[in-house]
Amino acid sequence: MTDDQIHWFSIVNSLMIVLFLSGMVAMIMLRTLYRDISRYNQLETQEEAQEETGWKLVHGDVFRPPTYSDLLCVYVGTGVQFFGMLVVTMIFAVLGFLSPSNRGGLMTAMLLVWVLMGLLAGYSSSRLYKMFKGSEWKKITLQTAFLFPGVAFVIFFILNALIWGEKSSGAVPFTTMFALVLLWFGISVPLVFVGSYLGFKKPAMEPPVKTNKIPRQIPEQAWYMNPLFTILIGGVLPFGAVFIELFFILTSIWLHQFYYIFGFLFLVFVILIITCAEITIVLCYFQLCSEDYMWWWRSYLTSGSSALYLFLYAGFYFFTKLQITKLVSGILYFGYMLLASYAFFVLTGTIGFCACFWFTRLIYSSVKID
Repeated sequence: MTDDQIHWFSIVNSLMIVLFLSGMVAMIMLRTLYRDISRYNQLETQEEAQEETGWKLVHGDVFRPPTYSDLLCVYVGTGVQFFGMLVVTMIFAVLGFLSPSNRGGLMTAMLLVWVLMGLLAGYSSSRLYKMFKGSEWKKITLQTAFLFPGVAFVIFFILNALIWGEKSSGAVPFTTMFALVLLWFGISVPLVFVGSYLGFKKPAMEPPVKTNKIPRQIPEQAWYMNPLFTILIGGVLPFGAVFIELFFILTSIWLHQFYYIFGFLFLVFVILIITCAEITIVLCYFQLCSEDYMWWWRSYLTSGSSALYLFLYAGFYFFTKLQITKLVSGILYFGYMLLASYAFFVLTGTIGFCACFWFTRLIYSSVKID
């Protein structure tokens, strides 16, 4: 492997940025939250509760199920499945069970673990669905089992057809395709069903505060609290944390170099998780303070938008580093990068959402509400 120095330097760089961020985030959070909660709990004693401002005002709407809540459940389930797959695969890789010199060993391991993690996907999507008072658990299970793998399979199939049309030896043979479908329908789908069944049998998660019957008006928001703006800003930091490692991964995939440094990768993955969680929590807090309670989808999209930057970077990499002239090769590159970006979106979005979900439950369970 070349350029070890760059690697160390980039990791230390990322770590520094993230530590700085974490320190800032922790300080903002602890100070504002501590002050807010103590102030809110004093208010009750001083009979000034009429003049409440900030996030306590929206307590009756914070846990109102969002629009398209089914889709959110599906995406969160898929994201949990991804997260499980990455963690397990990386632990194996770090411990040295998966040698990078065995081309495809890593891919096979990832596919197998992905299929087994269907259990977690079904479980988490049905738990969330039940919290939203949903009753058709079979529908949500089917969507969880088919949405992401379906999209991935369609893209993969089209790209494979293109390679096959070029009479290339790199095309995936039909038997392998059949084996993949068998894995998907024979193992993954039943496991998602088992997970869903287990998740749906458990009692629903109760939100810490009651939801009002009538949704309240959201006041006029400042320009910088515009959903699109905060979502796009939120994606910059997680992308910045993995940016340099991404360069090495792209090089190892497209320029046929071996990628040995899974220890580094694991570090970067941890950094990514922390950054996603923190940036989403901070933006969610500001959003709730400005009395906008539509946080469900926004928390998912805030950290998920880093996938957009990933795709744009992949385009930049294509035009600056790769000498690809044939049309089919270009389509292949962008097809696979689209798939990778979609996966990254689901992963980072879920991390952000889970952090936000934990955070809102935490703050609303710690204030006294009549």
